Amino acid sequence: MNNKMVPDWDRKMKQLYTRRQFLKKSLSFMISGFVSTTIGYLYARFIEPKQLVTTNHVISHPLIPKSFDGVKIVQFSDTHLGHFYDLKQLERIVHKINELNPDLVVFTGDLIDEPNKYPDTKQIIPILKKIEARLGKFSIYGNHDHGGYGTEIYLDIMNRANFKTLINEHVIIELLDKSKIAIAGLDDMMLGKPNFSAMTRDIPPNTYTIALLHEPDGANITASFPVHLQLSGHSHGGQIQIPFLGPLVTPPLAVKYYEGFYKINDLTLYVNRGLGTTRMPFRFFSLPELTVFTLKHQRG
Repeated sequence: MNNKMVPDWDRKMKQLYTRRQFLKKSLSFMISGFVSTTIGYLYARFIEPKQLVTTNHVISHPLIPKSFDGVKIVQFSDTHLGHFYDLKQLERIVHKINELNPDLVVFTGDLIDEPNKYPDTKQIIPILKKIEARLGKFSIYGNHDHGGYGTEIYLDIMNRANFKTLINEHVIIELLDKSKIAIAGLDDMMLGKPNFSAMTRDIPPNTYTIALLHEPDGANITASFPVHLQLSGHSHGGQIQIPFLGPLVTPPLAVKYYEGFYKINDLTLYVNRGLGTTRMPFRFFSLPELTVFTLKHQRG
């Protein structure tokens, strides 16, 4: 072989090898991206929305009477019954709630995604009726409960399932020793007629008060009233979260507060991530949630 041809041959072989290496790496990157995207899609569409996490928290305050020590409140929210959340899933949630043996159960809105288009409203009643709570079951309106001409549909379902729907009002939970706490509920802030003053009017002074508000950002107003704990939903925790960055999108009135605990002056706010989905049937890093709060008297 001509010695002059050797360098040219080596150079061509190196170029070919480099080109092959580049194509191989590019193809590998594309396949990895496709697999990651596909797995991510399948997880967010079919796996995480079917998961359930139960979070447990102790709520301590000097105004919680000693006789309420250990009283257990279970919050569930935002089932959005419809195309992406069915009655079998609701039955499993009810079974889980009863396993937790709650004293109080609160539902913080958005039962059905589109109430006027949902064909099985009557089948919801016996399922929710199975929830057992010795001190009562309470609910409030969410925006989806009012939307789609759902106002009366929702109220009828909850009443017949033995839930007391609180609309700008409160109830007093009193034990045998006459110790008491208050459970208050606000009408939906987006589509209802919320009235904070009516909700808290005539609550006895120094009564520990829990307010149910569907939209968490209402806490900025709640904080100016005699309320100690606000329980909310609505946000779905953003439904899709990016690690280290947080939710991609949150709905109106769930922008500032979207997940977990917050403190606003003397008010404690907790935002539940809900159970169902809306608009898009995806959840990513925002697991469906049941929340258990155990009350505890705090010594002054």
